Amino acid sequence: MVDSSLDGIDRKILAALHRDGRMSMTELAGVVGLSKTPCQLRVKRLRGEGYIRGFRAVLDLDKLGLDHVAFVEVRLSDTRETALRAFNDAVSEVSEIEECHMIAGAFDYLLKVRTVDIKAYRAVLGEVISNLPHVASSSTHVSMEAVKDGGQSSVV
Repeated sequence: MVDSSLDGIDRKILAALHRDGRMSMTELAGVVGLSKTPCQLRVKRLRGEGYIRGFRAVLDLDKLGLDHVAFVEVRLSDTRETALRAFNDAVSEVSEIEECHMIAGAFDYLLKVRTVDIKAYRAVLGEVISNLPHVASSSTHVSMEAVKDGGQSSVV
């Protein structure tokens, strides 16, 4: 759903910051065609309204030795709201789980799990993921290559 309360300048600000969150306010103002103060006020409003949730460094996880990525289909034994909440809460505590998506389909959740190697992944699967609340079964798909990875889309 597109938010109609955003105007063209707001969208330009969001697009520019999405590409480069370290851009100075002066640079950003120049890109979107405003002076610095109105640009700062818009960024402050966009942050306050939750359009900008934060800024972070995008790390090269391959260089950090975290280049093993597996996608895990998880089926739960119970899909009532309390069971889903328990699973969601537990997943948020597992550092190796980079992403977790509830899925409408043949399984309940899709996890993106990042570890140093297959041996570490096997330990996370056997000792952590399998013991998450209400997990009935899982199926693993190992990524051979990331063709397009997070944060590269043009969203505005």
